[in-house]
Amino acid sequence: MDACAPQGSPTASLESFGYKQELKRSLKLRDLVGYGLAMISPIAPVAVFGYVFNASAGMVPLVYAVGLAAMLFTAWSYITMARAFPIAGSVYAYASRSLGQSAGFIAGWAILLDYLLVPALMYLLSAIALTSVVPAIPKWVWLGVLLVCNGAANLFGVAHTTKVSAFMMMCQLLFLALFMTIAIVAVTDGTAGASFSTAPLINPAGISPGVIFGALSIAALSFLGFDAISTLAEESEGGGRTVGKATIIVLVVAALLFIGQTYIMSLFILGQTSLPSGDATDQASYNIAGDIGGTWLKVLVSLAGGALACIPSALTAQTATSRLLFGMARDGKLPRFLAHVSEGRRVPDRAVLLVSAVTIALMAYFEERVGTLASMINFGALTGFIFVNLSVIAHYTVRQKDGRWGRHLAAPAIGVAFIGYVLWNMEPFAQMAGVAWLSVGLCIFVAGKVFGAAALPIPDAPPSN
Repeated sequence: MDACAPQGSPTASLESFGYKQELKRSLKLRDLVGYGLAMISPIAPVAVFGYVFNASAGMVPLVYAVGLAAMLFTAWSYITMARAFPIAGSVYAYASRSLGQSAGFIAGWAILLDYLLVPALMYLLSAIALTSVVPAIPKWVWLGVLLVCNGAANLFGVAHTTKVSAFMMMCQLLFLALFMTIAIVAVTDGTAGASFSTAPLINPAGISPGVIFGALSIAALSFLGFDAISTLAEESEGGGRTVGKATIIVLVVAALLFIGQTYIMSLFILGQTSLPSGDATDQASYNIAGDIGGTWLKVLVSLAGGALACIPSALTAQTATSRLLFGMARDGKLPRFLAHVSEGRRVPDRAVLLVSAVTIALMAYFEERVGTLASMINFGALTGFIFVNLSVIAHYTVRQKDGRWGRHLAAPAIGVAFIGYVLWNMEPFAQMAGVAWLSVGLCIFVAGKVFGAAALPIPDAPPSN
């Protein structure tokens, strides 16, 4: 990268933003793709299939197809901003330099709700699945073991973390290939009354924008993770360009896998538009697996959907959260001790340890409130996505006036409209909880201003060459 390139240009170096290269640059495109797929989880729909099925009147694959279309606009905005500002901090960094420091703090605070809560949710889902298989071991034991192992992996360095997450992601893909093969053969044989049909893709009697986008507010949980790749911009060998390529690859591959697996599962409950509340909905994927292959397949899907999908997501979420905290602390928006980088492994070790401590507290509080936890995660992530889209408009259309109306105005504006409509159709409790979180962040920001909390000035980016 050109050290003399202006800030905000596609070739800008880290030094041009006033930062030193402290984190280790060791990640290639394949590492970022593996990290992103592990974070997003190729088999993520397994855990929420029943909820999305009920909310969408049985059109689960259609919801994920619409989700891909909606997320592509936001993914493009992430790619655009990662190239302009290839620094740690993700949405916080983009909004700070495009919309101003106040908007940047609120954007970072919003996405922090997602990043901080995801590890707790993933650990709880993993522990629930493992306890169901080995009931003799208490849930808290599983939680402790998982947290210690993932925390240690993060402290060993980002290269080690991506290797572990990539290995577990490959295990997920192997499981998915096995399950899909068995399920397709079962459909061909007419097992459990299954047959190939277009009903899961579109049901004219039940389709409406409110239904599809209401279901997408739940299914959005499966998409969360592609955005976390941008937090590794300072550790990528190719900087923002490599981050951009990895982002779009991960989103498209994951969405196609989501559509395929939910379509096949839907074929075993044709003629239904909702499932009874309780276990029939909670365990919909596992019950379908039992209908297809019996107890052994049900146990396998339970373990894969509960543990194999969640453990790497928690690992990569902790990595992303620590980088977000590092970026905000380095700019003085959070306590500066979180910007400390270990000498040997060059990772933000104090941020990693803080994330682990916060995760313990969250797991204790939300142990019996898993649904509430998931809803709050979605609100934080989607609010952050809106800020990323707005950052593109502010940086390129308002400040630089580059005249590329389609790429830098129309596309992000469509992204804002999509995400905003999903938020509008989200359940009221999630909306209230999310607004409360943003209010707390606003109070912290105002308190910092009033009491003179030190913060590094973030200069505006000059026009790119």
